[in-house]
Amino acid sequence: MHRIAPDLDWDDHRLLKAANQISWGFRTLFNQHDAVALLRKDDDDRYWRQVLTYGIEHNLQAVLDEYVHYLLDAEGLGAKPPVDRIAGISKAISEALAIRPSQIDIEDPMVDGKKLVINKFQMRGRFAMRLADYKDEEGGAERLSSVRDAFNSPFRPFALATTSVGREGLDFHPYCYRLYHWNLPGNPVDLEQREGRVHRFKGHAIRLNLAHRQVDVVRGRGRDHDDPWQIMFDAARAETGNDSGLIPYWIYEGPVKVECRVPMLPFSREVRRLEWLKRSLTVYRLAFGQPRQEDLLEYLHSLIGTAMAAEDLADLQIRLQP
Repeated sequence: MHRIAPDLDWDDHRLLKAANQISWGFRTLFNQHDAVALLRKDDDDRYWRQVLTYGIEHNLQAVLDEYVHYLLDAEGLGAKPPVDRIAGISKAISEALAIRPSQIDIEDPMVDGKKLVINKFQMRGRFAMRLADYKDEEGGAERLSSVRDAFNSPFRPFALATTSVGREGLDFHPYCYRLYHWNLPGNPVDLEQREGRVHRFKGHAIRLNLAHRQVDVVRGRGRDHDDPWQIMFDAARAETGNDSGLIPYWIYEGPVKVECRVPMLPFSREVRRLEWLKRSLTVYRLAFGQPRQEDLLEYLHSLIGTAMAAEDLADLQIRLQP
């Protein structure tokens, strides 16, 4: 917390209060049944020692460095006074940590003789949740926004299921770069909206590539009080040689890519629909004024056939690259 409020003394009561609020959030997290079972196992050592050891061995400090850097932008706290920054950050982290498991009602239909019997039971949703209002295991209500904020953190839930509710206006890029289309939309606009949820400013894939390529600029700096992620972003931007603002915040090449997967059966109707959506999506991007030139090139080449070489079509491109 002192990295985002360097003007405050280490023993400032406001800084200590913010750190204490985050600590209580971690207390809630590590007191969950699944966390206790994972950490305690068959070890008779004191549980609080196991929690501290787990945090050190898995570099919880680095996790929080990245999360706080994201929250400064997401919560609009970058230009705020130091006291407001630490108050907003501590509140956001503690709320994400305090998300309670959802209670899922399961119906198991069975045939008993000539009758259909539906057995009902309940399960807890801890590591995967749906984007909706729900009741937790104690009967309390949790709002949709709480589930979204928890998913946009490095903590659980790690998988999020949503209907068209999460297709527009909501961002899921902070800690997600894999998108599974449970079914295909009826038009390319909806497909673009879905994929746009994880392809955003300083997305997870961007930061993973940044850490892969720029880790040397922060490695070995010792007890540096500066934000390591800001240092890496500044170094990456200095390498680009342009001020477009796209690199490295929206585009940064590396081993990690945004992945969009469509699970479908071979020879099913969705195979042909996916091909149609890809072609239509290229036309949509062209009409929208932001074409991705490689997609357009492939589409035009499929229409013209072999009468014109792809290299000739490449000369017709209007490149928007920075």
